[in-house]
Amino acid sequence: MSDIEGVYEDLEADVSLEEFREAVEAKVEQMGGLADEETAAMLVAHEIGESEVGGIADIEPGMEEAKFVAKVTSIGEVRTFERDSEDEDGQVVNVEVADETGSVRAAFWDDHAEAAIEELEEGQVLRIKGRPKEGFSGVEVSVDDVEPDDETEIDVTISDTHTVEELSLGLSNVNLVGVLLDTDSVRTFDRDDGSEGKVSNLVLGDPTGRIRVTLWDERADQATKLEVGTTVEVIDGYVKERDGTLELHVGNRGAVEEVDEEVEYVPESTSIEDLEIDQTVDIAGVVRSADPKRTFDRDDGSEGQVRNIRVQDATDDIRVALWGEKADIDLGPGDEVALGDVEIQDGWQDDLEASAGWQSTITVLESDSSSTNAGESGSDSSDENAGLSAFAGDTGAGEDTDDVGEDEKDGDSVSADDSTDDPADGETFEFTGVVVQAGDPIVLDDGEKTMSVATDADVGLGEEVTARGVVRDGRLEANDVF
Repeated sequence: MSDIEGVYEDLEADVSLEEFREAVEAKVEQMGGLADEETAAMLVAHEIGESEVGGIADIEPGMEEAKFVAKVTSIGEVRTFERDSEDEDGQVVNVEVADETGSVRAAFWDDHAEAAIEELEEGQVLRIKGRPKEGFSGVEVSVDDVEPDDETEIDVTISDTHTVEELSLGLSNVNLVGVLLDTDSVRTFDRDDGSEGKVSNLVLGDPTGRIRVTLWDERADQATKLEVGTTVEVIDGYVKERDGTLELHVGNRGAVEEVDEEVEYVPESTSIEDLEIDQTVDIAGVVRSADPKRTFDRDDGSEGQVRNIRVQDATDDIRVALWGEKADIDLGPGDEVALGDVEIQDGWQDDLEASAGWQSTITVLESDSSSTNAGESGSDSSDENAGLSAFAGDTGAGEDTDDVGEDEKDGDSVSADDSTDDPADGETFEFTGVVVQAGDPIVLDDGEKTMSVATDADVGLGEEVTARGVVRDGRLEANDVF
């Protein structure tokens, strides 16, 4: 066995012996006789080992070369450009390729570009060698050599439209349909070249998850034209990473359009009783109370605003601070909400508090309380993703409406005693309102005041009910609830 064959046998790379011999001979010639065949073989083996990657996820900018196998998922149009030092125009075709670990844009130049347009097909598997670099939408590979691989199978589905869970860093030409969960105002900024840019954000959800969408320049104004709850399609977006989280970006080549489709988004949430300080989590529940908006002066002289609400699920409740534009969202007692990416902080008197800032998502959900009752919800309070069918019943905090001192510090009102229009003790009284607490007693809110009601009736949070009975010590002892 020759020295070259010995080194080749230890080489864990998909390279034929013939290709390896040719590479060794080229290395000997390159070294000008300073290395024998064995040394050259070891150098070549090292270079091959450095360039072979286990998957697209291992490709990083700065690598001298990357070799990998991937499936073609989309083929762009050929673009021509003028070179500074040559008479002939150059041309490039961007091809999206993927494997089970991720996806990457591969740039095919000149002759390779012509071949890509004439010969490549979606679903074809390629063996690619190229130079990774940081591109506009993430890592790109400038292709030096490529050949078909008809024997390797790659489990990647070719689809015109992606779902949220299918997105990966570097993916471009992305079409995604989702329900609009949140919008943002348009912000301006100054670029290094002195021009002014614009940016805004949307949040979309589909059955597989939720993602923030960043709209740039000409597309930024779309955020002010779309309504939360509508279904929209992102066209020709690209995936980038921010603070460890994937985002879908839309530039001037892309678009965001309203479409006539039904898309279901079911939020997953962490139970309030399981929250811990310094977490960033999703929570969901029913608004139990909502304070007026307050304004304040920041250190830089600008004016800010905040509004506190209290949200309850089947396990506990928590105060949520809505900052900036989030404070303008129309929320009131009985509304079912899903709050994404809220920060759990140390609040007043060591209570936990959730903070909803610019990066958070607040979605007002359609009420499903007609199918909810206290008995059903209480039996499922241990489920981490309790869902919106489990908000009635005991909060798990041991609260009732006699604990006025605790609720007054939050600006909450849990009984009708504070109102000058309250009925007299012993008076027969009828009160209609939304159920904002479904324990024992229940609490109703009519938008102006609340009433504590003692009853055995099964009611669900968010239901509008009427209670009739006699008032005793500020509490309505109901004979009828309907």
